[in-house]
Amino acid sequence: MFVRWLFINILLFFSMSHSFAQSGPLPMKPSAFDFSFTSIDGQDMSLHQFQGKAMLIVNTASRCGFTPQYAGLQNLWARYRDQGLIVLAVPSDDFGGQELDSAKQVKEFCTVNFEIDFPMTNITKVKGSDAHDFYKWAGEQAGSMGKPKWNFHKYLIGRDGQLIDWFSSVTSPDSKKIQQAIETALKP
Repeated sequence: MFVRWLFINILLFFSMSHSFAQSGPLPMKPSAFDFSFTSIDGQDMSLHQFQGKAMLIVNTASRCGFTPQYAGLQNLWARYRDQGLIVLAVPSDDFGGQELDSAKQVKEFCTVNFEIDFPMTNITKVKGSDAHDFYKWAGEQAGSMGKPKWNFHKYLIGRDGQLIDWFSSVTSPDSKKIQQAIETALKP
């Protein structure tokens, strides 16, 4: 009786192992590195190029009460880029029509007024059904409370491409909360 039981279990084990082997590897969890934007200069900007780095991705606008946060974002970029942080501005006209009319105007505004030299995307939709795929993904990860409600909403992405945290528009880039989160994300 025991031999029969053992034989049946061995057959079951091998048949299950065989079916798992034929189904292939488990699908990988999507990450921020799977998405691409168009850069402020009109070039393809795959986030895959930043693989292994932490990213602070911020939807921005040039004529917003939070626009002075560009200075804090530039400071974060200067302070942490050599440690592996990418700051990425995603200009958007989704909130209050507060973005300039063209990517060229946005780039000039940011360069002249804030000396921005971190990467920027073209003007991009960040909310609603026609939001950029990255923002749809990040919103699913963060939940409804973590979706952008206004300009200068921030997503912190880990070196593995997964969402670590989000910060509302009122959380300044100079805040201790953001700096501590970035330092934690940058640890090897």
